[in-house]
Order: sequence, then C-alpha cells, then structure tokens
Amino acid sequence: MINIKKCYHERIIFICIIGGYWLSPFLKDQVMKNINLSSKNLIIAAAIAFFMLLTRGSHVMTSVALPDASLALLLIGGLYLRKAAWFALFVVLATAIDFGAAAVDSLQAFCLTAGYWGMLPTYAAMWLAGVWLDKQANSFDAIKFTLAALVSTIAAFVISTQTYYLFSGRFPNNGLIETIQYGWNYLPSYMGFTAMYLIGFWVLAKASAKFNFVKLLSNNIA
Repeated sequence: MINIKKCYHERIIFICIIGGYWLSPFLKDQVMKNINLSSKNLIIAAAIAFFMLLTRGSHVMTSVALPDASLALLLIGGLYLRKAAWFALFVVLATAIDFGAAAVDSLQAFCLTAGYWGMLPTYAAMWLAGVWLDKQANSFDAIKFTLAALVSTIAAFVISTQTYYLFSGRFPNNGLIETIQYGWNYLPSYMGFTAMYLIGFWVLAKASAKFNFVKLLSNNIA
C-alpha cells in the first residue's frame, strides 16, 4: 500500500531542492550584496549554524536528543548580525534541517503541515528582539535582556502554536477562540530550554567582557 503522507512530504522536499537549485544564483547575488562578511560576523554565523545543526538536528546527528536552541540562537543572531540577509540564511538552514530530518525519519514530518509557514514570524520575533537589544546603550543589561527574551519567546510560542492549530488541517472545526485554549502545556518546556541557553549565553558574554577572555563577542557589552 502506498503511504500517501510519505509521498506528500517527499514531494515537498523534492520541490524545495529543485526550487533552491534554480534560485541559488539569484539568492547568492542578493545575499552577498547585503551581508557584511567580516571575520567576526563569519565566526558568529558559523557558531550559530553549528549549534543549530547540533541541537535542532540532534535526532539524526547524535543518539542524544539535545533541546532545540534555535530560538535562542536567532535572538543572538539578531543581536550580533542584525541584517535581514543573515536572518534569511538561518531560516533556510532551519527549514533544511527539518525537511532533511523528515526525509530520514518519517516521524519528524508530523509538524510539516500547511501551518509550517508560521515558523517564519516565529523566528522573526526572536531575531527582532536581538536587533532591539543591539540598539540599546547596554545590550546586556539584565532587565532589558530578560525583558526582550521573555516577550519574544512568549510571542514565538503563541505564533507557532496558533498557526499549527489553525492551519495544519488536523483541527478543521476549530477557530481562533477554540485553538487559543490549546498547547499551553508545552509552554514551560518551550520557555525553559530557550531560557537555559540564553542565560548561559548571557553569563558567558558578561564573563568574557569582565575578564577580557574573548574580545570578539564583547563589543556590545558596556
């Protein structure tokens, strides 16, 4: 018997690959025009990409399922890299990881529905929080950093859960009023893992600035 669901996701992956192949020359030209390719930015981007692959793709890269650090990484990306072209690259990377994992393990395709587009504004909420922090006199002020992280993570949670419940097709009879009641049981872990990574990053950044261990990532710290 043909697995229709599996064929559907394989078709989506095929279309993404073909589309990426044809669009890659155009995207390359546009990205190269807009990205500041300084050594600092390249190192930061490479670190973000590495940890995104390590945590978001943990179900295929390692035997240990590390908590997804994508939200925290996008806030950090907005703080240091700022430009929309960098954001676009990380969105493409996150999407490629998701579809790649689904190709390897069909169970990972459960969330790849018509509501998957909601991940774009979800990621944008985190990135813009980082951009906002960069514009502050002291980007690592405890109150401002906590406020930005808290507001953006809650916004990301609401956007991602609501677009899934409203547009996935798995809850056809539910409207906004009904779906807003669901999914809150995931909020503690959703916020907890993101907070864990951001707290670790904040402590490391403050320590590196105070003791001058790492100059590269401390330019924005007062």
